[in-house]
Amino acid sequence: MSTNPLELKVRVANYVETHGPKLVGAVLILAAGIFVARWVGNFAMKWLSRKELALEPPVRMLMSRAVTLLVIVFALVIAAGTAGVDVTALVASIGVAGVGVGLAMQGVLSNAVAGLTIIFTKPFRVGEYIELINVHGQVISIELFSTTLLHPDRSRLVIPNRKIVGEILHNYGTIRQLDLSVGVAYGTNIQETLALVREVVERNPRVLKDPAPGIGIAGLGESSVIIGVGPWVPVNDYGAASSELRIALLEELRAKSIEIPLPQREIRLLNGGGAEINLSRTAALSPSR
Repeated sequence: MSTNPLELKVRVANYVETHGPKLVGAVLILAAGIFVARWVGNFAMKWLSRKELALEPPVRMLMSRAVTLLVIVFALVIAAGTAGVDVTALVASIGVAGVGVGLAMQGVLSNAVAGLTIIFTKPFRVGEYIELINVHGQVISIELFSTTLLHPDRSRLVIPNRKIVGEILHNYGTIRQLDLSVGVAYGTNIQETLALVREVVERNPRVLKDPAPGIGIAGLGESSVIIGVGPWVPVNDYGAASSELRIALLEELRAKSIEIPLPQREIRLLNGGGAEINLSRTAALSPSR
């Protein structure tokens, strides 16, 4: 059944004339509610940030957003009632729609539940370095639906929270241990070399005093004694400290005339008469052709 455009205009005009003041009041109430919700959210964030409360940033964010959302919903209900909408029917409709939305957004809801689990169980905190599901990085934010990591190459990894809960998690904390090594000749005075390496490591300002760096013999190679160097550094200094220490160790060993031997291979060949010929090289052999 078609509707006459003129008749439709008349109906709209009558509705605006009859309910105009109520609609204006509803819009003003909703606008004021949004303004108050933002103010209350900011106030809640500042109040929750007090040192004596000692709340984690994700907990503060979650609570402030919950307060903001509650004020907005309250303002929306009042605005609907002012506009003449049956609030009881509206709430019932929202409840029915919520069931359908919940079924359609199971993945999102599972992320939210996992986010709450992470926020309150605290398996890791902002600023710590973690590794899980073949990714690693420094935690820069923990939100309700996802966690963001900062990779060493400065890229960002956004992980859905449901992928984190229930997985094996390696939490390095706020410091990491470097795994360096250097080889010296078997004829080297090992005790003096270890003392020299420790001095070089402790001179670097990025290296932490506590815990103390681990320095010792890590292995006996074919052509050299392997000295392991394991200093602890802040997460943000991991890459820079690794490069600086390698350069410093190389320069110091050269300055003290401590030999860093090349790989050595000895080849024995038998000529046609059974005589043995010895060939030795101090570099890696190329594949035979």
